[in-house]
Amino acid sequence: MPLKPRPLIFSLSPTFTSLRLTPKPTHNPAPHPLRKRTITSYGYTPVKSLLFSSPGPPATALTLHTHSLPPVHSDLLTLRTLAAPLNPADYNQVQGTYPSLPPPPPPSSSEPQSQHHHQQPSPPLTGSTVPGNEACFEVLATGPAAAAAGWEKGDWALPLRTGLGTWRTALQAHCTDVLKVGREVRDAAARGQGTSVTQVAGATVNPLTAWRLLRDFAELREGAWWMQNAANSAVGRAAVQLGRRWGLRSINVVRERAGLKEELLGLGADVVVDEAEVKEKGFGERVKGWTGGEGGVGLGLNCVGGDSALAVAKTLRPGATLVTYGAMARQPLRVPASLLIFKDIRFQGFWVSKWGEEHPREKQETLEAVLQMMKESQLKEGPVERVKWAWETGKEELVGAVEGIMEGGRGGKGVFVFEGT
Repeated sequence: MPLKPRPLIFSLSPTFTSLRLTPKPTHNPAPHPLRKRTITSYGYTPVKSLLFSSPGPPATALTLHTHSLPPVHSDLLTLRTLAAPLNPADYNQVQGTYPSLPPPPPPSSSEPQSQHHHQQPSPPLTGSTVPGNEACFEVLATGPAAAAAGWEKGDWALPLRTGLGTWRTALQAHCTDVLKVGREVRDAAARGQGTSVTQVAGATVNPLTAWRLLRDFAELREGAWWMQNAANSAVGRAAVQLGRRWGLRSINVVRERAGLKEELLGLGADVVVDEAEVKEKGFGERVKGWTGGEGGVGLGLNCVGGDSALAVAKTLRPGATLVTYGAMARQPLRVPASLLIFKDIRFQGFWVSKWGEEHPREKQETLEAVLQMMKESQLKEGPVERVKWAWETGKEELVGAVEGIMEGGRGGKGVFVFEGT
């Protein structure tokens, strides 16, 4: 009796996003009771990914693909995604307005062919990109070199390399492209004691940004004052807590919203004002009263732009620095000549992705310190909107969560939480 040809399914390259055709295993073992999709007897890992071939609105640009990962080799890890935050930068990547995209996939010829590959893979298809820069992963399988480096099944990991492409249920990465989460942090997050998997997944962008902003742009000694707008953002909340831990004092600007001032004061903010108060005549005198007049405010942090950024800049003492790390209002910062000539205010920018590429050791050290603070409950997690991603979850629900990234008035930061994948 002639053998029936095996059906073909799409398969993702080990380290990134190219698609190729590979045989579908004929045997499909019963799923694990807690994880419906695991590594099959042939070593393949079923995966679902959000990806796009050309930039545009998420509703039309993003597609949901089912594919599989081959067995690991060399220093590769197979990683199951536990949680993946949704950041404005990810949205901008899909739109095509972000200044960088994930790197192209490696050539397929670099993959050794195992006995389970019954045909040569087709060349990578260009233009397919998986968005997402943050996630917390669980190790499902280790290549020999990764195991020799100390990686084990069940370890947790965070991305060290920008553009890993985290909006997928699983992926493969070189063990040098991820940071192992300490067992104590992993166990605490798994139990929900002190931290959580969603907080750990968000450690590589917002807390890291807040840490470097307060450490790298001004000599702020204990008792020194700094000021920020969008203080209720994820970066803002982290900065408030870090500043309090380091003995710094803060003035925080927010949009008017019931209960928000009290919430930030509870995190350690010294002063919380709304946007309207900052623009009132006499606000500068109020600042002098808070700071004692002599030291003034030595550092300003801006992620809004436009009039909000200018209001912060006008509050700074002579010789101080305003650092811009975002532009939520999408308005330019127009700087009066008087701030440059008479007050010598310094204007700088910060892009955490670029900083991490140029300072890999400092990035890892900072992340380890942030994770330790999370474990010790010294860095509280902000509001979170958990978006369940199960194997059966459809494209519409996932894309709807992506579209909500840029909407105001949300109940918290959106995070994909993977269940049964």
